[in-house]
Amino acid sequence: MGMSDLIAEFICDVLQESNGAAELQRAELASRFGVVPSQITYVISTRFSPERGYIVESRRGGGGFVRIRRVQADPTQLVMHTVNAIGPELDAPTAEAFLQNLLDTGAVSSERVRTMAAALGDGALRPVPRPLRGALRASILKQMLLSVTD
Repeated sequence: MGMSDLIAEFICDVLQESNGAAELQRAELASRFGVVPSQITYVISTRFSPERGYIVESRRGGGGFVRIRRVQADPTQLVMHTVNAIGPELDAPTAEAFLQNLLDTGAVSSERVRTMAAALGDGALRPVPRPLRGALRASILKQMLLSVTD
């Protein structure tokens, strides 16, 4: 298991013990794991992002902190959180992360996730010029998720 995995696992444990919300000191975590604070920032930005169902707030500096909250809501709220977290463009790996989070939380069924993944993949979007695929993928996912909440 790599250092990033250990750090992420530790943060997940802290979140679980604190009912889905934690305030962490970046420098303290870096010291605990013997890494530079930028590695902590990297782990948080890649493993605890909105597409994975987290809200992260941070303040840098001497008294800086990172506050991480797991979005805990009913399925409709989770779907709407996802719709709001999708920007104007969306790459395939980020779309997959959004879908995996919705599946993991039970907000969307596995059948719907499979259908959405197929519609958002590069294979389905092949006729569209590559520079336009991100915007189209974002639009399609938003519309599919909005139809789930009806």
